[in-house]
Amino acid sequence: MLTVLWSPKGGVGVSVVAAALAVAKAAEPAPDPPPDRDPSHPFGAHVLLVDTCGDLPSVLGIARPSGPGLREWAATSEHDDRALLRLTVPVVDGLRLLPAGDGPPVTEDTVGAVVAALRASGLDVVVDAGVVRRCGGVDPLVGVVAAADHSLMVVRPCYLVLRAGVAADERPDGVVVVEEPGRALVSRDVADVLAAPVMATVPLDPAVARAVDAGVLARRPPRVLTHALKDLV
Repeated sequence: MLTVLWSPKGGVGVSVVAAALAVAKAAEPAPDPPPDRDPSHPFGAHVLLVDTCGDLPSVLGIARPSGPGLREWAATSEHDDRALLRLTVPVVDGLRLLPAGDGPPVTEDTVGAVVAALRASGLDVVVDAGVVRRCGGVDPLVGVVAAADHSLMVVRPCYLVLRAGVAADERPDGVVVVEEPGRALVSRDVADVLAAPVMATVPLDPAVARAVDAGVLARRPPRVLTHALKDLV
């Protein structure tokens, strides 16, 4: 399963929602691994969280990996899916993180190899694609969004965000709305404007910010967040 979370505009909370969703999925019972599983597979994990932006270690409250990551792997010529798994690091039981790395961003030429390797992992994959939008051309991560089994656009009920969502290159399968008090727009308006169902509504709760600031989101996710995302797990 390949679930991609993204937004047409920054600052809406994509990384926090992606991290929380992956943690919630990892808390579910793991399926039995196939008997012929490759020995290089990260045993004990059934969920893989993919960082394309570099923010997830801080969101999860873990040390920033110092080695290569997704970008370095994509820049190689071999694109060995087993080598990609060896770049992952543990987060909590059942969950591993593929760090973004410090290399050049994924390109249109390599995005297909990235998607193929993630599918070959056999894991439940959650991708934090961050901001995906036109910027002097088509964003290469549009290819990851287009290949997703579940493409979820994360938005706030904001006119500027929704205007960017309408102009996005890809249409989402569903929307995750991060609610803000005092907004004139509501979830029904978001669904109508983006022509996609609202799959989850996440309250803008101080408990979530405190969990991220304290570095405990992965180990003690706020109940308000896990409850909001329960239908996506």
